[in-house]
Amino acid sequence: LDDRVLQVLAPAPPVNSASPSPSPSTMFARSALARASSTAGARLYSTSRAARAPPATMAASVLREVGGPEAMKLETDYPVPELSDGQVLVKNQYAGLNFIDTYHRSGLYARELPCALGQEGAGVIDVVTPKAAEMGLKVGDRVAYNSFFSYAEYTAVPAAKILPVPDGVPLDIATALVVQGMTAHYLTSSAHAGLIQPGEWLLLHGVGGGTCQWAAQMAKIQGYKVIGTVSKGKQAIAEATGCDELIVLDEMEGTSYEDYTSVDVAAKVMEITDGKGVKCVIDGIGANTWELSLASLGLRGICIFFGNASGPVPPVNPLKLIGKSNFICRPKLLDYTASREELLWRSSEVFGWYDEGKLKCSIDRSFPLSETPEGHEYLQSGASTGKVLYDCAKF
Repeated sequence: LDDRVLQVLAPAPPVNSASPSPSPSTMFARSALARASSTAGARLYSTSRAARAPPATMAASVLREVGGPEAMKLETDYPVPELSDGQVLVKNQYAGLNFIDTYHRSGLYARELPCALGQEGAGVIDVVTPKAAEMGLKVGDRVAYNSFFSYAEYTAVPAAKILPVPDGVPLDIATALVVQGMTAHYLTSSAHAGLIQPGEWLLLHGVGGGTCQWAAQMAKIQGYKVIGTVSKGKQAIAEATGCDELIVLDEMEGTSYEDYTSVDVAAKVMEITDGKGVKCVIDGIGANTWELSLASLGLRGICIFFGNASGPVPPVNPLKLIGKSNFICRPKLLDYTASREELLWRSSEVFGWYDEGKLKCSIDRSFPLSETPEGHEYLQSGASTGKVLYDCAKF
């Protein structure tokens, strides 16, 4: 059949039970066909051209025990995921690499093992289950998603997590826009709980890196005045984000990370803000910055801790906040995409800003799927100047 679509009419054609060694996705397709045979009218179940099922196995970078980057191993016979009704099977073109992947790999954040790491990707829908078809999804759609197990050729994704990719957005850019773009969106639009208003000052650490490049641009789009911190080696990148003020720091020896002891950041912030401090700090650095972040806040300001690039923030005594009646929070993306409506609102704004030329996206490097350890090492070195991807077609 053309267009990789099988239309099931009632009564449905008999299922060929003699096919050899069916994959889990094939079995699901057959089950769906059998259920459809008992209903009247037409029902859509999408599979590959001429009813060709996906392969039973695939290439995936698999973590079987926590550890360093070398703990991830490429396996070319890993089972293609089994679908449940309401999911789609995406044939990945790209998977995105994020710091949270290194936390899963090291065991800082627990994951059930074995697994393929990664929680974002982009590609083309290869199989659509009936409930997903009812949501308007179809085989061949260009999509991005935020869901586990993306370091692989194929990923089973709940239809509710699928993001349609506009024609004007390339798939590598779409991958970059999923976790980093959506994280930057909720950080600048929602996590501050309205404690900062347009025209007020916001401090953003590490604007030479991936997520905070997005956040700086989005904060400016939404009308905030932005102070960014950046290392000398990434100053040009930070300048391109449009920050109103930059605090440029030396680099830590042997790395590209900012040395937050090289400049009195809080004093600089107070100088820039005429002694008032900022209404919001967005801090993805963690251990090296949390104290100076709190010291940079103004009256009733909020500090948003969202990452652990230098290590986790230690427990904070609430009495530290009493001097200026400050707030702190530690949000996560999942809670700010709690419904499909919220997910689509955020993604449509992010994709729309990119399509309109308001957002610039920097793809730093794309590693073959076979080089997932090298990708983790590169990200953790602090050398990245934009989004780091894995090419899931290369292994």
